[in-house]
Amino acid sequence: MVKYDVIVIGSGPAGNAAAYSLKEQGKNVAIIEADLWGGTCPNRGCDPKKMLMSGVEAKMRVERLTGKGFEGSPEINWEELMAFKKSYTDSVPSSTQEGFVSAEITTYHGSASFIDPQTIHVADQELTAEQFLITTGQSPIVLPIEGKEYLRNSTDFLALEKLPKKIAFIGAGYIAFELAIIANAAGAETHIIHHNDQPLKGFDRDLVNQLVKHLEAAGITFHFNIDTQKIAQQAQGYQITADNFELTADLVIGATGRKPNIDGLALEKAKIDYDKKGIKVNQRLQTSQAHIFACGDVLAKTTPKLTPVAGYEASYVVEAMNGHTAAIDYPLIPTIVFGDQRLARVGISEKELADHSEKYHEQTIYLSDWYTYKRINDQGAKIKFVYDEADKIVAITCLSQLADELINYLVILLTKQITHDELEKFIFAYPSPASDLSYFI
Repeated sequence: MVKYDVIVIGSGPAGNAAAYSLKEQGKNVAIIEADLWGGTCPNRGCDPKKMLMSGVEAKMRVERLTGKGFEGSPEINWEELMAFKKSYTDSVPSSTQEGFVSAEITTYHGSASFIDPQTIHVADQELTAEQFLITTGQSPIVLPIEGKEYLRNSTDFLALEKLPKKIAFIGAGYIAFELAIIANAAGAETHIIHHNDQPLKGFDRDLVNQLVKHLEAAGITFHFNIDTQKIAQQAQGYQITADNFELTADLVIGATGRKPNIDGLALEKAKIDYDKKGIKVNQRLQTSQAHIFACGDVLAKTTPKLTPVAGYEASYVVEAMNGHTAAIDYPLIPTIVFGDQRLARVGISEKELADHSEKYHEQTIYLSDWYTYKRINDQGAKIKFVYDEADKIVAITCLSQLADELINYLVILLTKQITHDELEKFIFAYPSPASDLSYFI
């Protein structure tokens, strides 16, 4: 049996960062990966998705300036765009593993399962450690309906060698929206099917509705209040059926959420508490076993399951594993739906705002006529501020081509509690979202 100081299970952004930090502290570290080295984000998640989205952004920037110096709309060559994506993703697994080896972090490829709280089994070997860190992330949920074997997921979409003529997405969260935006811009007839009439439920309802209208104008068809019951294979394509609803598509993507990757870990043998939402931890990211920690998307938590959050937790958990006793303190966390029009928010949840609406009031500012947005013909750009009873900003949502940049600036201002007078002492490059900040605060 081989013994280590720390064994990290999962090589995604959280496990990757933690393993290097632990090694730098002089610990004997091993890391285990059951799938692709590097995890979901760089291989088949946010990174390749954003590379494909870059083509959408370029296309739509030109379209917005049609008649203003440009004529016509450029077409996306799917094969070339996918080759661009693969120029990044193809090297991720090997370079990630090579990095571990170079740093003298021992690597194991295979599924890890606990034998007891001190021992795991992987690749026909038994390993033991003083401490463990579980960072196995999430994977797509398969909708439990008749014909579910015909459903494909986001991983399949991001690996398409050719773009089908007609694609249907079941689900209306940020993954469905972003993939649908890519498919539609690349020329596919695109449909989004959702079981209720509230897509992107974590975002402001008014701005979500505006985004839906924008995407409908771009060619995406939405089918709300459709509870998909069956998918059947046909001679050509697949038929999606529900009560009083039928739709045939060449490809059906299930985007109905993600589940924690805990199957096969045998957590019960390690006496680790968990539920269907993930592994339960305390405020120091310890499981029910004090020497076993967990972080990232595998956790049962209300904090957004995002790559930057996983990285933040990894930095914290390394300190906790070395005896740091203070509870983890999360900063403000922005969330973004990417597209040619980006929807971004930060602050207390939409559920909290709805449950206690009497405590809050809001202000919407239309940005399309501001020069920063007018120069790129960003029509429909707006931002909504929500205030508490003391007129303190508690939530912000913005919709625009520049929403991702703007929300990050606002996160800094809110975190540092920078006042208008303090902001006026800065000189920012103009025109830019930063140069507009003093008008908001």
